[in-house]
Amino acid sequence: MAGGAFVDSSGARDFEGKVTAYVLITCFVAAMGGLLFGYDLGITGGVTSMEPFLIKFFPGVYRQMKDESGSTNQYCKFDNQLLTLFTSSLYLAALIASFFAATITRKFGRKPSMFIGGFFFLVGALLNGFAVNIEMLIIGRILLGFGVGFCNQSVPVYLSEMAPSKIRGALNIGFQLMITIGNLIANLINYGTSKHKNGWRISLGVAVVPAILLCVGSLCLDETPNSMIERGNHEKAKAMLQKIRGSSNVDEEYQDLIDASEEAKNVEHPLKNIMQHKYRPHITFCTLIPAFQQLTGINVIMFYAPVLFKILGFGNDASLMSAVITGGVNVVATLVSIFTVDKFGRRILLLEGGIQMLICQIIIGIIIAIKFGVSGQGSFSAGQADLLLFFICAYVAAFAWSWGPLGWLVPSEICSLEVRPAGQAINVAVNMLFTFAIAQAFLTMLCHMKFGLFFFFAAFVVIMTLFIGFFLPETKNIPIEEISRVWKLHWFWTKIVPNDNDLGNYNHMSNQKSIP
Repeated sequence: MAGGAFVDSSGARDFEGKVTAYVLITCFVAAMGGLLFGYDLGITGGVTSMEPFLIKFFPGVYRQMKDESGSTNQYCKFDNQLLTLFTSSLYLAALIASFFAATITRKFGRKPSMFIGGFFFLVGALLNGFAVNIEMLIIGRILLGFGVGFCNQSVPVYLSEMAPSKIRGALNIGFQLMITIGNLIANLINYGTSKHKNGWRISLGVAVVPAILLCVGSLCLDETPNSMIERGNHEKAKAMLQKIRGSSNVDEEYQDLIDASEEAKNVEHPLKNIMQHKYRPHITFCTLIPAFQQLTGINVIMFYAPVLFKILGFGNDASLMSAVITGGVNVVATLVSIFTVDKFGRRILLLEGGIQMLICQIIIGIIIAIKFGVSGQGSFSAGQADLLLFFICAYVAAFAWSWGPLGWLVPSEICSLEVRPAGQAINVAVNMLFTFAIAQAFLTMLCHMKFGLFFFFAAFVVIMTLFIGFFLPETKNIPIEEISRVWKLHWFWTKIVPNDNDLGNYNHMSNQKSIP
């Protein structure tokens, strides 16, 4: 033991300190930002399948859905660009907001960014709940998008910086757990309100509850030590570090934060700086991981589960209940990730999840092809519907313990402090860009590609699983301020990262092990 830290057999340092109740509580409150995101993910699919909502705002889609003449292909009954814009406009707004959020998060702290996100979400939810025309709906969705952009920028960074390295993965996945819980709550509310004429107003309006919780909660949170040091509050930062670690012996970890902050101060333009050659691995993962996360096709299920189940011949109640079931699987499987990510690591979960998703997508595509073919005519028996639902749930579970939470965790922890806000901004922006594109295009793609759409996403799952296998270094149990060391220990990235980004304090170690 030296100066409050020890080095384990892999060369990673673990600083002295315990997992305090204070850290757990603050991370729980911060993760409420995920509740907002998850609620929105789940609510729109159910609302857009409700007949009163369609009659009021999208009568053309309602007539198309009710067409029993056989002139409308089953795959195409919900194909309407304005309807998909209701869902996708949020994510385009989130993309734009994420860059403003990056500046606010860096200059003013993580707390203000979370509060702003909650406030935007509150106003957007009120507009949607009281909407009388399509303009109010879209404006409300745009404001919700601003909220998502700010929360998705600040919350993962806050969680990564507050958590001790040995449970950083589990606490960061608290954000994804809240997303899944929000999604499940939304599906339950949709199921309960679907029988009421104005049930869609209740479904959209209830979003004010998690928005208020985040606004109030963010006011009660303390800033992270990293953020305090960034803004010159060194004494407060050290006191906060002692508080969250439950130990007065934090000198070495505190000094590492100071050193990282001093390096970060030399960076005048973080977004421009991250384009430098030495940050090539950072920008690679902050770009490709969020893109791949969406190209799994998961939001086909998350956004449009009730609509998709209706298209596949499920009744209205059955489609909403099936969405509840997949939402419950999502929550349980995310808990699996929380309890395993810091024990087994990031790589194994991503690789296993990719293989399981691939198998399920191929089987789902085959089942739909056999029953519907190209014509889109046909229906499932009760047993066949249960089989299809089983493989959809298995697919959701694989995503929920791998690419779902780790798609947010890995980009938030692999960037050093000087490019962390910029890296997270890129992560959120790319995620929102691909989310917008898939949300906007899915119903049209389903209409034209039919069952082949599932094979389309399966091909990307193959590519991204191979990418992780070859290029992602393991980051479990490595202190976040020392995360840059993983690149020099990786077979490929060591050829890219220059010597000035070398192992820092670890140069004196002679027997370091290579990270796969």
